[in-house]
Amino acid sequence: MLNTDLQKQITGKEILKESPLFKEIHLIKQKNERLIMTLNTQYYSNREVLALLEKITKQTIDSSVTISQPFYSDFGRHITFGKDIFINQNVTFVDLGGITIEDQVLIGPGSRLITVNHLVSPKDRRGIKVEPICIKKNAWLGANVTVLPGVTIGENSIVAADSTVTKNIPDNVVVVGSPAKVVRNIEEKSKIPEKK
Repeated sequence: MLNTDLQKQITGKEILKESPLFKEIHLIKQKNERLIMTLNTQYYSNREVLALLEKITKQTIDSSVTISQPFYSDFGRHITFGKDIFINQNVTFVDLGGITIEDQVLIGPGSRLITVNHLVSPKDRRGIKVEPICIKKNAWLGANVTVLPGVTIGENSIVAADSTVTKNIPDNVVVVGSPAKVVRNIEEKSKIPEKK
């Protein structure tokens, strides 16, 4: 998971609109919105996309990562990318709570990873609570998938298109629906023909 001071201060806590933390979050958000707009207003090579994302995230991103434009984030600072990742176009990262994408992950177009919730109490509704998301190695999110706060998607697992993931998904399964439910296990089969 990410290790920033701000993220440690906010994870799992209720942050009210009047709090100093709320103001700090919005100052960072405002600065990064300009870079996100720059990223999405013209064509850039993948190398240029990664360079802009390094400015936004303040982290080094491996050159094996491929991100299709447009790419959206509401905060930008709390995203960690592994290696050999492919993120298709129109993916949205609401990343204040922290989003970790491990190696070899595939994310389909139009998907949304949401780490922020508003508070239930009507008088505090403008406040927020955040929980991190982790997409484990070699997982695949189909098109238009939504992943909600606090969820981990297991290694090698597949989330079918248009699914909403509301709780942790184990390794090596296929999940479908809203809320997403396990429909089958993934068993690795050898591609080498058996000798007779």
